[in-house]
Amino acid sequence: MSLKPNGLARAAVRFKPASFAGTFVALMMSALIVTACGVLLETGLRASVPAERYAGAPVVAAADQSARVVADTVDGPEETAYPLPDTARVDAGLAARAARAPGAAVAVPDFTFPVLRGTAASGTLTGHGWGSHVFTGTALSEGAAPHAGEVVLGTGAARAARAGVGDTVTLETADGRAGFRVSGLAEAGAGDTAGGDAGGGGAAAWFADDEASVLAGHPGRADAIAVLAEDGTDPADLAAAVGASLAGSGAHVLTGDDRGEVEDHTLAYAKETLFAIGASFGAIATLVAVFTAAGTVALSVGQRSREFALLRAVGATPRQIRRAVASEALLVAPLAGLLGCLPGIGLAHWWFGQMQDRGAVPDAVELHVSGFPLLAAVAVGLLTALGAGWAAGRRPARIKPGQALAEASVERLRPGVVRTVLGLVAVGGGAVLAGVAASAAGSDAANASLGVVMLFMLAVALLGPVLARLCAALFGLLLRGGGASASLAAANSRTNARRLASAITPIVLAMAFASTLVFMHTSESHVASEQLRDGVTADHVVTNPAGLPADAADRAARVPGVDAAVSLLDTQVLVPVRGGGETSLQGTATQGVSGSGARLAKVQDLDVREGSLDRVGEGRIAVDRTLATAAGAGLGDTLPLHLPDGTKAAPEIVAVYGRGLGLPAVTMDRASLDGHLTSPFADTLLVSGGEAGPLGALGEVTDASGYALAQNVDREFGAWANYVMAAVLGGFAAIAAVNTLVMTVLDRRRELHTLRLVGSTRRQVLRMLGWESLLVSAAGVVLGTAIAMITLTPMMRGLTGESPHVPPLLYGAFAATAVALGLAAVALPARAALRERQG
Repeated sequence: MSLKPNGLARAAVRFKPASFAGTFVALMMSALIVTACGVLLETGLRASVPAERYAGAPVVAAADQSARVVADTVDGPEETAYPLPDTARVDAGLAARAARAPGAAVAVPDFTFPVLRGTAASGTLTGHGWGSHVFTGTALSEGAAPHAGEVVLGTGAARAARAGVGDTVTLETADGRAGFRVSGLAEAGAGDTAGGDAGGGGAAAWFADDEASVLAGHPGRADAIAVLAEDGTDPADLAAAVGASLAGSGAHVLTGDDRGEVEDHTLAYAKETLFAIGASFGAIATLVAVFTAAGTVALSVGQRSREFALLRAVGATPRQIRRAVASEALLVAPLAGLLGCLPGIGLAHWWFGQMQDRGAVPDAVELHVSGFPLLAAVAVGLLTALGAGWAAGRRPARIKPGQALAEASVERLRPGVVRTVLGLVAVGGGAVLAGVAASAAGSDAANASLGVVMLFMLAVALLGPVLARLCAALFGLLLRGGGASASLAAANSRTNARRLASAITPIVLAMAFASTLVFMHTSESHVASEQLRDGVTADHVVTNPAGLPADAADRAARVPGVDAAVSLLDTQVLVPVRGGGETSLQGTATQGVSGSGARLAKVQDLDVREGSLDRVGEGRIAVDRTLATAAGAGLGDTLPLHLPDGTKAAPEIVAVYGRGLGLPAVTMDRASLDGHLTSPFADTLLVSGGEAGPLGALGEVTDASGYALAQNVDREFGAWANYVMAAVLGGFAAIAAVNTLVMTVLDRRRELHTLRLVGSTRRQVLRMLGWESLLVSAAGVVLGTAIAMITLTPMMRGLTGESPHVPPLLYGAFAATAVALGLAAVALPARAALRERQG
C-alpha cells in the first residue's frame, strides 16, 4: 500500500465504505441544516414588497415605522429598531412643502382608514381622501368629487347600499356616526384595489381631503405624502429635492420597493420572523449540526485506530497519518456539502411557503437563494470534518507504534484530562446558569435557559464515555435478569464505553432539544388556556371581524337583564424590558377598555394582585406581574412605553395582575388609544347577564368557552413554528443517532462473526444487539429528558410562574420513537452483516 497521503485516503474510502458513508450522511445533513437556515436568513435581510398603492407615486414621504433604542456597547452607541404595531403618521401639511420641491408636479396627503356601514352586519368600507385618485388611477363614473359632508362610493359599495348620486348613506368613522350625501360613484383604480384594499374594486369610499384626517381619527396627520414628478424628472433627483424640502420634519423619503414597506406593515414582522429562524434558531441548529457531524467524524476516525497503529508499525510518520485524515475530509466533505445543499434549498422553500400560507410572510415577498448560504454550508462541513478528524487522529498519530497497537486492541478506560476538565466546567456552568434562570423572570429566564441546554449538551459530549459507563453499570443491573444475551449486552456496553457514548449522544440531542421546544409551547399554552378560561367571566362574548360600533357597549347595556357590558379594543404597545443586561422593546398585547375598572371586573377576572382596576383611566394603566418584573416597575411607578403608532407615553401603574399570559398584559382606558390606531373600532364585547338573542345584531355571539377556543386557535402559528423547529432539530439528531448506530454495528462485523464461531446462534446475537440498543435508547432518553427538564423548569417559572406542562402521551411518543429508531438502526444492519458472514 502506498504511504502517500492521498493514496492512504483513497484506499481508506475504498476499503472502509461503511465508516465513510456514515461520515458522508452526517456532513450532508449538517449542510442541509446550514443551507436552509442560511437561505431564510438571507431572505429576511433582503425581503421587500413592491409598491402597489403607491406604484403611481415615484416618491413617498412617511414617518419612521420603527421605535429605536440606543444602547452603549464596547464599540460605541448601537441603535436597534423595533417595528411599530400600527402606522406612524406625518403632518399632512408637509404635502405643501413637498409640492414646492424642484421637479414635483403635485404632493398629496394620503389617508386609509376603516369605515363601518349603517349596521354592524353590513361590514366595512375602506376610506380614503379623494386626492389620492391622482396616483391610484381611481376615476369618477358618475357625479362629482366630494366636499365636506359628502362621499364618493365605489360601485360595489353603492350597489350594496342601494344608493345613488344624491342619496344619503349612514357611515360610522372614528369621528362618529353621520349621514353623508353621495356626490358621485367611482371605479377603483389599481392603487385602490391593491392587496384587496377596495374589496374587489367596490368596497371603498372617498371623502374630501380636508375632512379625511378627522374621519380617520388623526386630525392633521396623514399616513404618507405621495409625490408625483414632472415629466422628465428622475425619481432619484426628485427624492433628493423632496428630502431637502422636508429636512427637519422627521419624514423619511422613500423610493422603489421601500415604498411597499409603508403600505404593508406585516413586512417588518416577517423580517423579524425570518431573521429569528435564520439567525437565532439557525445558530443553534448549526451548532447542533456541527456538534453531531464532528462526533460522527471522530467515531469514523476512531474506528480505524487499529489501521493507524499498523501504518505506524510499518513506517508511516505522524505527519503522513495527519495528512491522510485531512485528505479523507477533503475527499468526503465537499461532495457531502454540495449534495446537502439541494435538500436544504428544498427545506427552505417548504418552510418559507408554509409561513406564507399562515400569513406570517406577505405573499409578495420572494425567497432569495444565492451562493452565500451554499458556500457557508460547504465550508462549515469541511472545517468540521478537518477539525474533528485532526482531534480524533492526533493521539494515534503521535504515540509510539507499539503503544498504538496496544491501545487499538483494548479501549482506553481513562478519559483525557483536558476533556474531563472541560466537561466538568460545562456541568458547573450549566448548573450556575440554571440557578440564574430560576431567579430571573421573562426573557432573562428564557435566555439563561438556552445557555443551560447548550452547556449540558456540551458536557454530555465531553464526558460521554464516563456517562456511558455509568449508564451501562446502572442498566446492566437491570439486564442481569434478561438471560445470557442481556448479560452479554451489559458486559459489551461496559467494555466499549466510547462506542456507547457515540450512540447515546445524538439521542440525548434529539430528546433534549425536541422536548425543550415542544414542551415550552405546551407549557405556555396550558397556562394561557387556563388563564383565559378563568379570566373571562362574562356570560356572552360578541365579536365582529368588521369591528363593533362605538356605542356597542351602551346598546348591549340596554338589553333587559344585562348587568354589565364592556367593549375591548385589542392592540399592542412596545414596553422597554431588561434582558441580558440590555434594554429592548417588547411588543405587548394590550386591551383598551370602554368602561370603568369596576365594570370590567364584572366580565373579566384579571386576578389583581396589587392596586385596583378602579383607578385605570387617563394616564393610568394596569399591567401583568411578569411584565412589571421584566420592565423593572411596580405599583405606583410610571412605565415608559410606545403607543401603537410610536407615540411615547409614561402612564402610572395603578394595578398589577396575574393573568397576562392568557389575557392582554396591559390594560388601559379606550380613550388613551384614540388617535394612535388605524382602526378605532373595538374587537370584542363582553356582556354579563341578559339573553344572547338581542346581541346578535352587533356580531357573532358565543359564550366564554367558545371564545377561549377561538383565541387558542389564534396561537396556532406559534405552536406550528415550535413544532417545525423541533422536527428539524430532533429529526436531524434522530438521523444522526441512526447513522451512528448503523456505523457502530457495521464496524462490529468481526465481533459478530466471532460470536457465531464460538456457538452463539443468530437469534442470540440479534437479541444481544437488541438489548444493547435498548440500553442506548433508554440512556439517551433519560439524559435528554433530564436536560430538558433542567432547562424548562426555571424557564417556565420565569415566564409563567408555574412548572412545565408535559403531556404524557406526547412524551411517550417521543420516547417510543427514540427506542424504535434505535432498535431498527441496530437490527437491520445486524441482519445484513450476519447474512454476509453466513454466505
